Amino acid sequence: MARRWKKFAGLSLLVILTLVVVGITFTIGWRPIIGAKKRALTDRKFAATPPRLARGKYLVDGVMGCFSCHTDADWSKPGAPPIAGREGSGHVRSDQDMPWLIAPNITPDQETGAGNWSDDTLARAIREGIGHDGRALFSVMPYQNYRQMSDEDLASVIVYLRSVPAVRNQLPTTSMPFPLNFFIQSVPEPVTAAVPAPDQSTPVARGNYLVRMAACANCHTPQEKGQPLPGMDFAGGFLLKEPKGDVVSNNITPAASGIGYYNDTSFVQALRTGKVGARPLHASMPWYFFGQMSDDDLKSIFAFLQTLKPVRHQLDNTEPPTYCRLCKQKHGFGHTN
Repeated sequence: MARRWKKFAGLSLLVILTLVVVGITFTIGWRPIIGAKKRALTDRKFAATPPRLARGKYLVDGVMGCFSCHTDADWSKPGAPPIAGREGSGHVRSDQDMPWLIAPNITPDQETGAGNWSDDTLARAIREGIGHDGRALFSVMPYQNYRQMSDEDLASVIVYLRSVPAVRNQLPTTSMPFPLNFFIQSVPEPVTAAVPAPDQSTPVARGNYLVRMAACANCHTPQEKGQPLPGMDFAGGFLLKEPKGDVVSNNITPAASGIGYYNDTSFVQALRTGKVGARPLHASMPWYFFGQMSDDDLKSIFAFLQTLKPVRHQLDNTEPPTYCRLCKQKHGFGHTN
């Protein structure tokens, strides 16, 4: 009887272990347990050339708006620009919805910044989501978008970051709460092949690349439990925390409730001035950075946005917030959707 019981217990344990293994494999996967994918660092260095420096400045200060996250903002000025003289010195999101999230100091300061990080350490963080200390970065840093960044643009960004003034600013390290600290391990992916220059043969193709580098969809697509809502790409409704109150992102599809009434001239003007007619854009929309892009690039972005599926989604941050069944948030005109 005892022998039979031991055999039954052994078989039961085997079945349970098998179910656990299968369950993990086909649900969350093993990355949250064994850690993020990462490749070994190399000793590659990116030569600093005038064209790379200029292109890197254009990307960092304009297209990608890196210092909108990696610098404390001056909310007393239109567009909430980075505090002068502190560009790249890092930011603690203490006034927002993720106070544990730290955008690190990426200036060349050797003690508190990226001065001792190798070029490939920066490259791996930017495109692959692995920090200088080997941990998985939270995906507010849009490295999933930057995976498509060309090798030459990556080199240009790093060359420019090496050139900005070093700022001493000691910051804590991001400490993600449970279970995010486990789930985030599934996000990083190594870039193991060359990434060629983007297709620039048409304004739409160029705009597609720029929209990805600017991470437009990340803010203009509503989410539920961290995942984009199906059918709502670029349709607005993503909740943004501002010091002056919550706002939701606008619909930038070519629907009538989006930017269907824009033309490329008014689109460029909005991103240059931070105003749509007399109405100011919220500073959470980083028009201060995007407005530094060339007219051709801004018009290319508009051309790409015009190819999107129109989504009827009415929003207005100046109206009292009401629940919206489409984006699952409360915002002005939410009840009309």
